[in-house]
Amino acid sequence: MVHHSDALFHVVTPLGVTVRVTREWWEMVATVKHPVMAGRLDVVKLALESPDEARQSRTDPEVLLFYKAERPKRWTCAVVKRIDHESFLVTAYPTDAIKEDVRV
Repeated sequence: MVHHSDALFHVVTPLGVTVRVTREWWEMVATVKHPVMAGRLDVVKLALESPDEARQSRTDPEVLLFYKAERPKRWTCAVVKRIDHESFLVTAYPTDAIKEDVRV
């Protein structure tokens, strides 16, 4: 079980979802899952706090994708999973397309 004191940050999205990110998980994202995101935590926070687009996954209604434009046809995508009353960052990555999920 992860304790709230392990949080690197908490952020509230415009949808009212509070997202928790732990140091340990961010290290996993930035070194194993998507090393290109190393040193880009500030962009991920911005995508969550002030997204240009937010989408709900068509395959899992508890997954939200927050997109922040960086330049033409390039976004940072922060993927969030809601379980019960908690939400956490699943991953974050750069992308050249916004998924055709449900716009929220």
